Amino acid sequence: MQTGENDQAMRKILDMTRLISIVLLLLHFYVVCYGAFVDWHLVSGISDRLLGNIVKTGLLSSFLQPKLMALAFLVIALTGVRGKKDEKQTVRVALLYLVVGVFFFLASYFLLLVPAKDTVVALLYMGTTGLGFLLILSGGTMLSRIIRDRLQGDIFNRDQETFPQEERLLENEFSVNLPAKYILKRRERPSWINFINLFRALLVLGSPGSGKSYFVIRHVITQHIRKGFAMFVYDFKMPDLAVIAYNTWLTYKHRYKVVPAFFSINFDDLARSNRCNPLDPSGMLDLTDAVESARTILLGLNREWIRRQGDFFVESPINFLTAIIWYLRRYKDGEFCTLPHVIELMQVDYDSLFTVLSTQKEIDVLINPFISAYKRDAVEQLEGQIASAKITMARIASPQLYYVLSGNEFTLDINNPDAPKIVCMGNNPQKIQIYGAVLSLFTNRLLKIINQKNKLKCSLVFDEFPTLTTDIIPTIATGRSNLIATTLGIQDASQLRKDYGREQADVIMNIVGNMAVGQVSGDTAKFVSEKIGRIMQDRESLSINSNDTSVSRSKQLEAAVPASRISALSSGEFVGMVADNPDCKIELKAFHCEIVNDHAALKKEIDGYVPLPEVRKISPAIVERNYLQIRQDIRDMIELEMERLLSDPALVHLVIKKS
Repeated sequence: MQTGENDQAMRKILDMTRLISIVLLLLHFYVVCYGAFVDWHLVSGISDRLLGNIVKTGLLSSFLQPKLMALAFLVIALTGVRGKKDEKQTVRVALLYLVVGVFFFLASYFLLLVPAKDTVVALLYMGTTGLGFLLILSGGTMLSRIIRDRLQGDIFNRDQETFPQEERLLENEFSVNLPAKYILKRRERPSWINFINLFRALLVLGSPGSGKSYFVIRHVITQHIRKGFAMFVYDFKMPDLAVIAYNTWLTYKHRYKVVPAFFSINFDDLARSNRCNPLDPSGMLDLTDAVESARTILLGLNREWIRRQGDFFVESPINFLTAIIWYLRRYKDGEFCTLPHVIELMQVDYDSLFTVLSTQKEIDVLINPFISAYKRDAVEQLEGQIASAKITMARIASPQLYYVLSGNEFTLDINNPDAPKIVCMGNNPQKIQIYGAVLSLFTNRLLKIINQKNKLKCSLVFDEFPTLTTDIIPTIATGRSNLIATTLGIQDASQLRKDYGREQADVIMNIVGNMAVGQVSGDTAKFVSEKIGRIMQDRESLSINSNDTSVSRSKQLEAAVPASRISALSSGEFVGMVADNPDCKIELKAFHCEIVNDHAALKKEIDGYVPLPEVRKISPAIVERNYLQIRQDIRDMIELEMERLLSDPALVHLVIKKS
């Protein structure tokens, strides 16, 4: 502990050391310039005898020895100097003083060789040496007054916001491993992002251009196919990810125990699209399946209904569509249970429609309110209940959609061990609302079918997930035990809240175990920063007043990656967290690094990709014929049912005719 007595004693010691240095220099001047002192009459017998005794000690035995000793004592004196701190002082100026001072102090020897009077040479020598001594003294004092703030050159605090990250490659049969590099204490170090447990879901966040697909999602696809996963890929910009999945499947399909089949759904290119019925009767086991399907398709076509669930004019169309779907599921064991047939059946006149629906007792509770309103001539109420469903469903009544949705070339049980599949479904940014609703129906049916025990490990990849209205929460929460790995690509949490509502969006954001975040801003950046946590950082504070300047240092817990840093990430730079396993603990879960892609190798690989194959030759006539056939199927079904009811006295009472 420092006290006033200690400081005073230290100052006395430093003053004495400085005085010894000056005395040694004066003795050196007296010996070297003795002739000049004689001319100036500054010598005496006493001084000569004292000088003789000093010479006998060997202190003045050589020319340089006393000068160097004087310089050494001066350096010792300067070492303990504590000058008043000055933020204007710089190292460059102090070093300039020191270098020039040492030069004058040592080079003054050559002035003794000047052919001139002894007094002139002595004055030049002593003046130059003294000037050098004073410059050294001033330079050393300046050094002690410099404020050594090591953070002055790091105005963005980048050095303090670095932390150790996982540098081991931790790989297992389910993992996705991304090579990366990060900065630790101004040094670049290699690292690995080890997603060893993607069954706890992976959330990939980032604004457009941040590198979600190129740096993360494409590697999830390629590495999981390489490790034998069944896969579903939702490709927002078809066929970007589908081509990657297809070519990876071509390369590694021999590694599967049972070679998976590859299927794709593309509403814009029917020649390269397979046909699939999302309302496949084999997957519609009870009425709740019809309810979920109806809710999914209507909420997908009317996004604002998501936040109004429970309202009368939202639930009524859902019940009406449910009744239509379940009736077709029960009619001839689902012969016409397809979405196109559902749409066409909804357009039938009320007399025939309600008559046909009333023959199915399981949906009585659903259709009775509509039939009652119809019989009471409550036309406005009935139209309010039904018209919104009919108008909404009419948006997807196109021959192209009818063609894809009315076939049944594959089922959605992609993780069936006996018949695994890799399925890619594509959207179109120009037709998001229409295609998104249909694809939401596909994904909801798929999620329910695959989330079962004793199935093959499978990977679900959703690019631009908010463009779907899929209830992914049960799959994330319960699919882990069924080996379902889920990857969600999202631009921003606000996008998710806009389409799903705040509560559901918050649940999705909080239950995922793995997170990789590119450039995001606002509340999303704050959320990610808080999730990554805090680290201990050094802090310096300066206090400058008229008497003294003090520098205090401390350690504080601060955000490892502040929100401002996340909002300024470059493309390919990601922050986030990984989840571990009980048998493979990861202490360093957080990361802030740049993912390393071999761009040349990837470009070569992409250039070698083959396009998706043509499934069939297709013509507009075939598509139109299918469209007309579906409409004819419904007309025939209505005619047959009405004829059956009218010809049977026991059933004729079911025929509804508005009085």
